[in-house]
Amino acid sequence: MPEHAERVANPYYAGESDRSRYSSWDTATHGPAPIPDWVVTELRARDTELGLLKTGKEADVHLVRRAVPGGRECLLAAKRYRPPQHRAFHRDAGYTEGRRVRRSRETRAMARRSDFGRELLAGQWAIAEFAALSTLWLAGAPVPYPVQLSGTELMLEFIGDADGAAAPRLAQLRTGDPRVPDLFEQCRAAMVALASNGYTHGDLSAYNLLVRGDRLVMIDLPQIVDVVSNPQGPDYLLRDCANVCRWFRSRGAAAADDEQLFGDLMSEAARLY
Repeated sequence: MPEHAERVANPYYAGESDRSRYSSWDTATHGPAPIPDWVVTELRARDTELGLLKTGKEADVHLVRRAVPGGRECLLAAKRYRPPQHRAFHRDAGYTEGRRVRRSRETRAMARRSDFGRELLAGQWAIAEFAALSTLWLAGAPVPYPVQLSGTELMLEFIGDADGAAAPRLAQLRTGDPRVPDLFEQCRAAMVALASNGYTHGDLSAYNLLVRGDRLVMIDLPQIVDVVSNPQGPDYLLRDCANVCRWFRSRGAAAADDEQLFGDLMSEAARLY
């Protein structure tokens, strides 16, 4: 087991002595085609829990090995939204404005945050992230490939090395790192890719950008915001620009101008309408 991954009991697995199950590929919604060659799709493959990668207010991320017995394998990040009583969807109202469900019972349940409503919100966030990652991956944006969606569990490309060590966050880079100027240009390009599809991340910072070698990867998109249909969309976009530009300027990237970036991204999003 990777040293960084905390060994934990998990309801998806029988226990510490038996932490594997058959792959859920056959019952899940699959990621966009073409499916990358590294994704293990054989139904006889087994998913083995390796440990906890990250805890969050709404979901935990686990490291999973999907392997064909005696054959090929891949590492996946399994993002699992917590049971309703343990979630803290404290930012739903602003982020999800503009997202709609048809049935009035569902709308009312979500508004009053009943257990049923919170379950719907979890599914809504999972579906929104899966759909956004699918769109952005097809557009060539630097995001993890969304392997599959099953209920409120997302299986994503693991961003790290073959031994299970996760790529560091951008926030971990030291002052004076020579990669900073290029990484800012990569961040800008990623934000342009989102804006060209009408989106902004909604919670972008140096803590949800990973650095794999010399490449930047954007993660954590359940709160992705439609810049135009959400009345608060421009505000979220401006905040994303301010957050990343402030960090990059503090690390010496003189080109990180949040007002210029915001204007460019708004112009890009406006082309869709």
